[in-house]
Parts: sequence; structure tokens; C-alpha cells
Amino acid sequence: MTEFACLEICAGAGGQALGLEQAGFSHSAAIEIDPDACATLRLNRPDWTTTEADVRSVHGRDFRGVDLLAGGVPCPPFSTAGQQLGADDERDLFPEALRLVREAKPNAIMLENVRGLASDRFTDYRTSIIAQLEALGYRADWRLLQAADFGVPQLRPRFILVALKPRAFGRFQWPLPLGDPPTVGEALKDLMAHRGWPGADRWAAGADRVAPTLVGGSRKHGGPDLGPTRARSEWLKLGVDGRGIANSAPADDDPVELTPRLTLRMAARIQGFPDDWKFAGLKTSTYRQIGNAFPPPVASAIARSIADALHGR
Repeated sequence: MTEFACLEICAGAGGQALGLEQAGFSHSAAIEIDPDACATLRLNRPDWTTTEADVRSVHGRDFRGVDLLAGGVPCPPFSTAGQQLGADDERDLFPEALRLVREAKPNAIMLENVRGLASDRFTDYRTSIIAQLEALGYRADWRLLQAADFGVPQLRPRFILVALKPRAFGRFQWPLPLGDPPTVGEALKDLMAHRGWPGADRWAAGADRVAPTLVGGSRKHGGPDLGPTRARSEWLKLGVDGRGIANSAPADDDPVELTPRLTLRMAARIQGFPDDWKFAGLKTSTYRQIGNAFPPPVASAIARSIADALHGR
């Protein structure tokens, strides 16, 4: 039963939003700047208040007292794939998130980003954010979590910030790993086989580990493929051609020895999306939405821990 309300910024295609919903949070608003991602949110949850807007234009006072402020602020300022400019990158939205905290005064905060933010290079940056939150009356902690620890067939390390008022923070516990995730073969065998491909069993047996981190790219860089050379090399070890995204699964007349490409639905399952979650937009846009998402099972696990702390459990 829904008991808490959240304001979500940089909502993307709904990975975090879906996890929050599963944990019992309703959306006062989902803010996202990309029109295709907004269309995806409206397609799946027409009852949510989805707002296509730049976070910089959002007024936190309109959401005063919301239970949770959550979001996946842009990762390029901290990604090892970029220049790691941090606060000097115009895409750094942590200052805007802190502004919204000051204005909305939520009971809890959950922000996720890439592993690069956990590096020594950004120690002072992280310390500054903690200090600003403490000045606003919160206690906060960072934690690096692996998606594979929460049932997602993918490594995908994410660096998470959780902050709550001191009493609730004293009750907060980071979620514990759930056990071994499915392998890529176990997760995707039925999708690879559904058009009758005779090589599906053989392929699944060879795809016997979790996937590398799915790379979605940005509006300026990255197309519908599985990332740079090193990432594609790791996918090839799993029997997947990472040079592009297929329009459909292998067919019954494809050779057993085929090295298949993922479809968009396969990529979404690798991210932990349920199969009934639909995506709006053309292939490149859809893949970008999928590849940049926060896996719903991870978001759900953290949000449940936050809900427990707010409940007093």
C-alpha cells in the first residue's frame, strides 16, 4: 500500500521510478528533460504527473514536505568514459538537487550516479555534499552497490547517496545482497529461442555469467551498440555481437553457430525492467533510455530500506 510520496528528478525511462513504486512510493512528480523518456513514462504510468522540464526550472517549494527526493543525476561529470570535470561540468546537477532539498525539505534523499564519483579524485566533492546536507539537518552516507547483488544479470556498479533526518537515519540500513543473480544465458534464453532458433540452448550454456555494464551513451555520443571496444569484447565472450542492436531475435533458419545481437527487449531485461514495460521513441533513443536506466530491483531495494527507516522499523 502506498504510504509515501516522492519527487523524482532526471527520471529517464522509469527504472528508478518503477523501483520506488515497488517499494510503496507514489510520485508527486517525475521530472525529465528528454521528450522520448517522458513519453515512455506516460505510456506506462498515465496516472503519474510526468513533467518535461529542465531540473533548473523546477521549484522545490511546490513540493514542500514530500517524503523522498530521488533522482539519477547525469553521470558524464564523473564517468571514467569522459573528462571527469565534476563541478566544472555544466551537466553537474548535484547543486540543483541540493537546491531542491533546501526548498522542498523532504524527509529523505536518494541520488545515484556512476562508480567514478567514488574515486579519490572526488573526495572533496563528496565531502562538500555531505557537509551541505548536514547543514540542512540531514545525516548522509554514500555506498557503492552492484546491480548483480540484487538479482540483475549485470555488474553495473552504482554509487548511491542516501540522506535522512538524524532519527530516521539511525534506523536506516543499506540493503543486503540477495544472492547469486541469473546468468545472461538464464535471463535471455527464452527471448533468444522464441522464434525457433536452434542454437538457443547452446548459446545460453555459453553465456554463463552476468553481463558487463550496459552502456547507453548520450544524446551527443553513442548509438545503438553495446559500448566501446572493451565492452564489446566482454559481450563477445558471452556469445553476443555488441556492434549493434537487432530488430528481432534469431530465427529458426539461422545457423546454430550464430553470434546473435541483443534486441531492445533483451537489453531491457538485462537492466531489470519487466517485460511489460514499454518504451517510446526510435531505436537509438530507446536504447539510450534503457542503457542509462537505474535497474528497478536495485532502486526498489534501497527505497524499501528508506521506507523502513521512515516507518520507524
